[in-house]
Amino acid sequence: MHSRLLHYAYSVSMLALILCCLPACKKGVKQQEDELYSRHLQRKVKLTVISTPQPDNNADINLLVCNDGQLFDELNLKFITDSLYRMKRLSPLVIVGVHAGNRLEEYGVAEKSGKAVAGGKADHYDSFFNNELYPYAKKSAGVRKFRSVAIAGFGAGGLSALDIAWNHPDKISKAGAFSGAFSRKEKNLFDTSARGMMFEKLKSSRKRPQLQYWFYAGASGNTGIAKDDAEDIGDATAAVAELLKSKTFTTDGDIVYQRGATNDSKAWKQVFPGFLEWAFGK
Repeated sequence: MHSRLLHYAYSVSMLALILCCLPACKKGVKQQEDELYSRHLQRKVKLTVISTPQPDNNADINLLVCNDGQLFDELNLKFITDSLYRMKRLSPLVIVGVHAGNRLEEYGVAEKSGKAVAGGKADHYDSFFNNELYPYAKKSAGVRKFRSVAIAGFGAGGLSALDIAWNHPDKISKAGAFSGAFSRKEKNLFDTSARGMMFEKLKSSRKRPQLQYWFYAGASGNTGIAKDDAEDIGDATAAVAELLKSKTFTTDGDIVYQRGATNDSKAWKQVFPGFLEWAFGK
């Protein structure tokens, strides 16, 4: 009889504990996998979506699009997002990670498509973001307009992120490039003084987009991502950051440049919380 009472008491206490935890579980950050067919890329695009709990007002939801969404688990991004949210240091946020297809073809500078050593389908990827992914994100989040939108990427994905942000400042307000492949040059370009396609695009552009920029670059090594072409990462990133600083439309605080030792997922995981707070912090 005594054992039955103990078992009953234990069952009741466990039920109470579970019921108490349910509200907290509902308030946690969620991660799910999805898929979107792209007519621009002519393939099914895998997506990893991380979202904080729905706010009372959907107009408060922000959006982060990340190239190389297949790295999310390696970067422990759900845990990072959940930790910042529980500490009340992160605004309501949806993160859409786009799993890469052919990184060398789809990540690049849109205007140079078909002319570069890599990035031949960068214009297709730009169209995918603008015409398919962005509407998908709005529909999934149940919003007519996000409070703010940022885009980020790693290696060649960082090059793509900056290019897309520059092309669509009507939608995007912030760009993050982790070890960006800014050293990429045009095909048959032998002029060693050239600083890369992205540098030349920014230098010659007359646009004045109201963007903010966050850069990370390690001092040595490549990104370690298969089919990436990020070289001279530190020097190339510094050149792009300095060029943007020289533009008269940027102000103090518009550009963050964080330096590190390496260009790999371990380094990116360490600095990603700072990027999220910079982009979407309370």
